[in-house]
Amino acid sequence: MQMNANYTSLVAVGDSFTEGMSDLLPDGSYRGWADLLAGRMAAHTPGFRYANLAVRGKLIGQIVDEQVDVAAAMKPDVITLVGGLNDTLRPKVDMVRVRDLLTEAVEKLAPSCEQLVLMRSPGRNGPVMERFRPRMEELFTCIDDLAARHGAVVVDLYGAGVLGDQRLWDVDRLHLTAEGHRRVAEAVWQALGYEPGDDWRAPLPPAVRATWATRRVSDARFAKQHLVPWIGRRLTGRSSGDGRPPKRADLTPYDS
Repeated sequence: MQMNANYTSLVAVGDSFTEGMSDLLPDGSYRGWADLLAGRMAAHTPGFRYANLAVRGKLIGQIVDEQVDVAAAMKPDVITLVGGLNDTLRPKVDMVRVRDLLTEAVEKLAPSCEQLVLMRSPGRNGPVMERFRPRMEELFTCIDDLAARHGAVVVDLYGAGVLGDQRLWDVDRLHLTAEGHRRVAEAVWQALGYEPGDDWRAPLPPAVRATWATRRVSDARFAKQHLVPWIGRRLTGRSSGDGRPPKRADLTPYDS
């Protein structure tokens, strides 16, 4: 595929992964791979414009209803779409509906931009992931098929062993650390045809195994701060993104 590598605008569509959790900034906001990517693209192309419509907790149906038409109307050079993973992590999910909605999103977005970017999302290594892995891989098969039909680029984060390393995941075990987001930004940067900055797939140094006591303290902290609230939201039908506006709603010049 012939790449431009001189794109003038980017719109990011999705959920917490694209919003940037858990790449936390000093002011309490999140940065994340999309912001990092936009900054690099802006440094490469004067007048570069950027919008990030992502909101944490969104299911693929909400992304289609709230973000896709908005992104398509902006007609940017590049659109990134990452969605559907939150659906696969629910106790019950209709994967046929997820695939249909993802197809609808791609069919609307692909004609409205020069390059659509899809992703096979990373998965943290661990026993919990094994329960959801078949659903994730079904989603990724759909993504591959849609990309082939619509000329989209697929960034295979799932196939990069280093992004399964637990050290690249925050204490909530759902979101990447700052280093994880940096690697994702590099992966998309390269997929768009820009000169590589480094090897984003490079493994981390060998890990020092934590003691049994340290692991139990970490498990208890995770359960109290993240697992219990997550279960509570599932039981009550609430989302962490309820009432939250898009991160960067307008396609405007990137300045920081």
